[in-house]
Amino acid sequence: MTIYAAGIVCWREQQGKLEVALVHREQYKDWGFPKGKLDPGEQLPQTAVREVLEEAGLKVRLGRKLGVIKYQVGEGLDKEVHYWASKVTAKAIAKQKFSPNQEIAKVEWVLAKEAVKLLSYEHDQKLMEQVIQLHKAKELETRALIILRHAKATLRSDWKGEEAKRPLLSEGKKQAKALVSLIAAFGPKRLITSPWVRCHDTIAPYAKKRKQKLIERHQLTELGSKKRPARTQDVVKDLLGTSKSGLICSHRPALPSILAPFAAMATKELRKEVEAGSTLAPAEFMVLRITLSGKPKVVGVERCSLTEIAS
Repeated sequence: MTIYAAGIVCWREQQGKLEVALVHREQYKDWGFPKGKLDPGEQLPQTAVREVLEEAGLKVRLGRKLGVIKYQVGEGLDKEVHYWASKVTAKAIAKQKFSPNQEIAKVEWVLAKEAVKLLSYEHDQKLMEQVIQLHKAKELETRALIILRHAKATLRSDWKGEEAKRPLLSEGKKQAKALVSLIAAFGPKRLITSPWVRCHDTIAPYAKKRKQKLIERHQLTELGSKKRPARTQDVVKDLLGTSKSGLICSHRPALPSILAPFAAMATKELRKEVEAGSTLAPAEFMVLRITLSGKPKVVGVERCSLTEIAS
């Protein structure tokens, strides 16, 4: 049996030096990163964000995925912890709400090199060393660009109306609602969608909940992508030209054109993973991690769905 959990290495820069937030558990006399078990109905990205808020009192959005730590916690019992790195803003720190409790005695910001020594477990120390290396390479801070395929829609064979108005199924509407909290874990700031009903209605609940503007682009429709794929790619390049995180909601036939600019920016190791995004299932999305310094490049790829435990 496997216990699934998620956590975040919360970091900031103070006078050019990297610091991370560590939590101390008095019961176990240990130091570690905020983390916790997956709750029923959650996906791991949601767990990570929730646990940081509960344990450290910090409200964050996910940064790049660091990896997975696996270890045994008992006979026949394995634990799998998924970790992300998140930069904590000054605003989040100012609004931090933490009170010592039975589980977490204190939260402290520690210099990265000191954190390696303070952390109680070897797997956490190795994770900290990974974060230090990413920071040195200027690849720790990234922005998320999310590619979302619309939720389950009425079958073409069952729809007699205009293709652009083919609606979501009741299951698709449920998926759209469930996506709200999962997408929120990544906090995209710019929302762009095909105006066709099935795409618009997939991301609209998130836009409404977050009170964000929904930008429609006809170049992202199936028809627009088929006729002029270069113009579809222009929409992507426009998003790449901003400094904000973002989300594009579109159709399966348009995905190869949408992903092409990202594949060109990816390392050889990640290029195939980016291109594999053309197989996204309804309501599944891919999170592409783009560097902020120097020439932008894709340094991380995650696939997230409402049905899978792990990304």
